[in-house]
Amino acid sequence: MTDPENSYYWPLIRRAIARLDSPEGRTLTLEDIAREMNLSSAHFQRVFSRWAGVSPKRFQQYLRLTHAKTLLRDRFTTLATADAVGLSGNSRLHDLFVRWEAMSPGEFARKGDGLTIFWGWFDSPFGPALVMGTDRGLCGLGFAAEVGGEAAMADLRARWPSARFVHDAAFLRPMAMSAFGAAPGRDPTPLFLIGAPFQIKVWEALLTIPSGHVTTYGEIAQAIGSPKAVRAVGTAVGRNPVSWLIPCHRALRKTGGLGGYHWGLAVKRAMLAHESADTGL
Repeated sequence: MTDPENSYYWPLIRRAIARLDSPEGRTLTLEDIAREMNLSSAHFQRVFSRWAGVSPKRFQQYLRLTHAKTLLRDRFTTLATADAVGLSGNSRLHDLFVRWEAMSPGEFARKGDGLTIFWGWFDSPFGPALVMGTDRGLCGLGFAAEVGGEAAMADLRARWPSARFVHDAAFLRPMAMSAFGAAPGRDPTPLFLIGAPFQIKVWEALLTIPSGHVTTYGEIAQAIGSPKAVRAVGTAVGRNPVSWLIPCHRALRKTGGLGGYHWGLAVKRAMLAHESADTGL
């Protein structure tokens, strides 16, 4: 994963991605796009490659609308068994190196009453990230690049309206560093999943999708034993409070369409492209 320090360049990277992904951008040379970013060719190439791990031109192919269909064809993950879905308990899940526990149904019904949730803003490879957590682990992760900081804060706080929220970035920093791959030794990122039982089943299924792979909403519905609940699965995917670590960006429509993304489709496409570059697909 990218070092969060590179998020200093996220506004530039975001503009470059949008430009490369435009119809006109597909014919731009490195010199052209660097000039538009007000950088020398060498500086732009260095900054972009540090963020993405590949050159701008190489990254461009991962941004095309056809890339989602290519992933669905070549990197499709079938979530067919309870072991694969991880319903049997905690496990080291593929490349994500997380550990999780779920809130009990009774705790969820209380809407966070009696729960203290700490929050703080951190840099991330995808722009400003709002991180929330409790003594039991990280429970919220949202991205403000597309929706804005106020909307991201209101969105996550509304998930647990009766909780007590305390600003404490220092408490959350180890979890944030682990979440974005900057923690020495890659200590496991503890997750505390706060949701309804059905939602938690869906999020557990998402946790088993390897980086660089995708699946469909229908596959997730099959995996959790509710094959007719595709629409409900889509809703639960959209309500995932810990984006990126619970990789809802890896869920696609069966047609190869991206579907929606709670924090903006530009962020979803950047995440998929970033993972494809990172895994060399």
